[in-house]
This record gives sequence, C-alpha cells and structure tokens, in this order.
Amino acid sequence: MDELEAMAIRGAVTREQFAAASASLGAASAAEAGELADKAIAIGRNLSMQRANLRDRYDYIVCGSGSSGCVVAGRLAENPQVSVLLLEAGGTDDLPSILFASSYPVSRFRELFWQFSGNPEPKLYGRRIHQLMGKVLGGGSSINTMVWARGHQADFDAWAHAVDDDAWNYANALRSYRKAEDWHGRPDPERRGTGGPVWVQPAQDPCPLAPAMLEAAAAVGIPTFDDHNGVMMEGGGGAALAYLIVKDGRRWNMVKSYLYPVMDQPNLTVLTAATVRRVTISNGAAVGVEFEYGGTMHTVRASREIVLSMGAFNTPRTLMLSGIGDEAELKRLGIPVEAHLPGVGRNFQDHTLVATCLWESLQPIAPNNNKAEATFFWRSDSCLRAPDIQPFLIEVPHLTERHLSSSSPNTWSLSPSIIRPRSRGRLKLRSTKPTDAIELDWNPLGDAEELRVLKFATELCREIGNAPAMRPFAQREVLPASVYGAELEGFIRNGVTSYGHASCTAKMGRDSMSVVDGNLRVYGISNLRIADGSVMPDITTGNTMAPCVLIGEIAAEKILAP
Repeated sequence: MDELEAMAIRGAVTREQFAAASASLGAASAAEAGELADKAIAIGRNLSMQRANLRDRYDYIVCGSGSSGCVVAGRLAENPQVSVLLLEAGGTDDLPSILFASSYPVSRFRELFWQFSGNPEPKLYGRRIHQLMGKVLGGGSSINTMVWARGHQADFDAWAHAVDDDAWNYANALRSYRKAEDWHGRPDPERRGTGGPVWVQPAQDPCPLAPAMLEAAAAVGIPTFDDHNGVMMEGGGGAALAYLIVKDGRRWNMVKSYLYPVMDQPNLTVLTAATVRRVTISNGAAVGVEFEYGGTMHTVRASREIVLSMGAFNTPRTLMLSGIGDEAELKRLGIPVEAHLPGVGRNFQDHTLVATCLWESLQPIAPNNNKAEATFFWRSDSCLRAPDIQPFLIEVPHLTERHLSSSSPNTWSLSPSIIRPRSRGRLKLRSTKPTDAIELDWNPLGDAEELRVLKFATELCREIGNAPAMRPFAQREVLPASVYGAELEGFIRNGVTSYGHASCTAKMGRDSMSVVDGNLRVYGISNLRIADGSVMPDITTGNTMAPCVLIGEIAAEKILAP
C-alpha cells in the first residue's frame, strides 16, 4: 500500500478514498485501512507544519538521510523530549521507480543520484569510472539492489581492534543486527532478530537461474547455505540466495523502517531538497549547520550535537568546506583551518566489480525480485580466513561501455568482484564552491595482487556459468568467450567498474589518519559526529547497506548513552 500511503501523505487522497481503495491494495480490514490512512495523513500534516515553521535551533541536526542517517534520526526521535532536524538534499522516496523492487535498476532516473566522475585511471587504460550515490530520502537504501549483506565476523573484530572498543566487535554486531531485523526466514535466534524495523527475507519465488547457480557452485566445491548472513560469514564463505529488504514486491527502505514510524511526531522535522553547505564551528565546537532550502540560505543551531551522515563523498567534502581536513589542502583553497585531520578524504575504498562474464540463454529469462537473487562469497587463496571475492548472478546483461556491443536479448551475467581491496584512493576539493565536482582518484588495481584475484574470480565464474546445472540457461558463453591468459588481463581492465559501495573516507581509529574515534566523534571538534560508511576503517565483506544500518544503530546508542 506504499503508493497510496504516499499519496495520503501528500494530501492527494482523503481518508475515505484511501479506505475505498484499500481492498485492492492488500489491507486486511477496513480498520487496518483506517489506521494506515490516519498515520499517513498525520505524517503529511506534521511535515507541512514543521517545514512551514522552521526553528532556529534543534537539539540534534542529522545531515543526510541514507542508510545510517535514517537510523540515527529515527532512533533519536523516539524520545519525544528531544527535537531532531533531518536534512536531505534529494527529494521524496515515494516514487514507483523506488517503491517496486522490479523497477531496479533505477539508474535511469538521474535525479535520484549524486554523480561523481573519477580521474582517468592509468591501470584501466585511462577510463573514468563513474560513482553514484543516492540523492533521495533513504539514500542508498532507496536506489540500491536491496541486498541485506551484514559482513563477515572478521570485519567487525578488526574494527573493534582499530578503535579498542568492543562496541564494534562481532558479538555486539550480532546484537545490533538482531535489534534491527524483522527476519522472515529459517529461525536462528543467535544470529537473526525478529520484530525489528527492517524487514528481511530470502528472495521469494526466485528466477530458475538462481537455484541453478547454487547447484553449479556446489559442483565446483563451494558449499551452499540457507543464510548468507549466518554461519557462512563466520568462516570461508559459500553460496546462497540473496536476502532482500523486499516485502510483497516492494522495497522496504530505511525510510519505511526507521522514519515512517516517527514522522508524525512533532519533535521530528524532515526537510527534503535541503543541501548542506558546511558546519559552523565556534571555539572548537560544532554549533550549527548552513544549508540551502527553498532558494534561501539558512543557518540552524544545534543545542546538543550535529551528525554527518552524507556518505563517503559528501561527508568529507562538508568536513573540508567546514575547515576540517588536511591543513595544507585547506590553506591551498583559502579555507580557515578548524582542525588538521589529514585523513579526511583519504583511505577511499570500493568493491571492484568486473562486468565481463555474459551468457546467452536458449530461451527468454524472466528476472524476478531485484534481478540479482543469488551470490557467493569465496576465497582466491585457500589460506585466507575470510572470503575476498563476491560474484553476483545478475539476470540481465551487465557490461561496461567497452563491452556493451556484446549485449543481446536473453543474456545474463555472473559478475566477479573483489570485496577486500588492497588499493586505496583519495578525494579532494577542486574549489571552495560546494557545487563544484570532487576530484577522485579511486586507484582500482593499484595493488598488483588485485588483478590476480580478479582473474581467479573471472575463471571461477566461467566454470560455474558453464557447469551442467546452468546448461538449460546457457546456449553459449558470450564473454569472455575465447579470451584467456594475458589477453584476459586486458579484458578485465576494460570491465572494471564500481560496485557502488564507496566507503572509508573519514575512518574511525587511533592513528594519525583517523578522523573519528570509537564513539564516532570527530577529533578536535566537539559536538560533531559522523555516522555513515565513511567511518569504516576497512570496507566490509559484501554489500554495504546493512553495515551502514549497523553504524547508525551503534551511533544512536552512543549519542544517547548517559
């Protein structure tokens, strides 16, 4: 009923119209329809009232409504005694292209994205790799593949070690995930939670390609599991159906999970189309936020704290524009230095995806759910403790501009990727104008070992794609086809692209390049925290939405701790 609720929030339907249409949209009863209508209409009224009566001060200001920002704002607003302002540069998430899982990918709707173009990459024949991040209420959770991948045990134990804080270790990560999840799969009380805000379940009625891929993976020695977030991610990996934030064919984003329950409360103000320019700082303390809204610049003060949840590009950009970053870089641009933190914008990491492996089916493929319903995590070296590759079955062609001419009807992909990258990148400001592009040096394949890993992953994908279990769906291998050996290296370089998991540019830690401590407080500036994927010391093993929710949950607990 999401689309009807969205219309009620906007005032486009009355309570009576909502109730009349509820039967065809799945309401269990007239009473349920009435409750849903009342909630939606109350949200609409609250949003209108709060936006028309902006205050000059709130207890908390949260900048960015992505997978972490929604969690922080929602959890803080659960206390009716505090006021919360949430600022989002993008627009509403109540669009069919977002609401319906089958609409993925939504990349054709360019207004929903921040778009960043990297510098020419020498290891990729000078190709520029484009990076996209959600510019919409819900951020990445509104435009991504909807995959709920929580990360590996080793990820969180390494984070805890980096900050000497057990709040980030695997045991506490499990507790936080149980708190967040409303799990609808095989029970596992130790690892899975029920009754939380985030609906999670295995891909329902998957395309026949997906179970066939699991069978093919097992045939080459990769064990299969019921849960790709359970015991499988405490060891060497395996293959499983993807677990999705999809309910009844609709995306269950973090707006639905964390904001919707409290958006009718008078203590929460949610502004869309509000672009943060900088944090205002006085005597070493963050005191307010400067943002553009309705064609006017506003400055609003925070009585308690400001939380940046703007992602791996916009969080460091905002820090630098606020005078927080490498002193030499800030002085080069004439920005007054508030805190010398040379790690701001450094340590950039993303999962390196290779769009190369393509097969033509004997018959039309009917993709289902998010069109990516099966995956496997595996090791390129048996000595590794944790997986370092994560190929994904994609039920449509998935290619870069260098291989696009090979696409044809009835084709599907198995895309290799590195999920423990060794190379590191950097982003810098081009100017002091907030609207200017960021300079990004991603540096994929900057470590020679990464090419070996991708060759291993590519050959493994070919072996699985050509296995007997896949033959009903594979008339021929379209790509790489006859390419092997040294020639395959060039093929891979032309196929490298971003997984869309940009992270780690304001990392937590205790060394000279760390930006925040274990409590997510920015070093040298009081009343300012960061809660998003930029604080990861190292990127997690798998899709990054669930870890960003985890970061939001732990951030909220730390903020609210006595």
